[in-house]
Amino acid sequence: MTKRPIRAVAFDLDGTLYPNRRFYIRLLPFLLRHHRLLAAMGKARNYMRDQGHDSSFFEEQSRIMAAILGEDQELVHSKTETLIYRGWEPLFKGLKLFPHVTATLSALREAGLPLGLLSDFPPETKLRYLELDGYFDTVLGSEACGRLKPDPLPFETLARELGCEAGEILYVGNSISYDVEGARAAGMQTALVSGALVRRLSPRVRASNADFIFSDYRQLRDFVLG
Repeated sequence: MTKRPIRAVAFDLDGTLYPNRRFYIRLLPFLLRHHRLLAAMGKARNYMRDQGHDSSFFEEQSRIMAAILGEDQELVHSKTETLIYRGWEPLFKGLKLFPHVTATLSALREAGLPLGLLSDFPPETKLRYLELDGYFDTVLGSEACGRLKPDPLPFETLARELGCEAGEILYVGNSISYDVEGARAAGMQTALVSGALVRRLSPRVRASNADFIFSDYRQLRDFVLG
């Protein structure tokens, strides 16, 4: 089937615009101090991805975490907000992006393409620390939509905010399960950022359904604008 012209480009944030390993190095002291809280959060989010939920996202997340930890829900909610959501944000200050990210974003904007960003964690403050605020026309956290990727709802919300049909949007991410499969389920075109060595060696990356796989942001720029 012929692909529709790309009229907007949207991005994941973590691991897509900067290397995850650099952030994980900075995060190590937190992991050593608060590993139980973080593990409970991961389990809660995986459960919510699999089972869905009817209440507000943050309420349900803290309820499940409290049950796992055997602690009061309000206390768990407060710790999660203070230590993770707000506590991690300063770690992004000065974090180096992948090479050619800002030049590529600038080239896409200069070509008149609306740019969006959709992340599973609140992205606004992180973008300021990464000096990326101002590049995107639409910035969304999937939690605010009530569902995490790969649920189609955040991607559908993104398409509405960008004012484009889903099939006219190229969504760029680093996760096959969350980014590529989630965006495809919503009808978007997809691009997967993957290291050149990983791309050569990983059967899963080679077999992914991404429309484009790249390791250098200049390749993405040429793919979209060419």
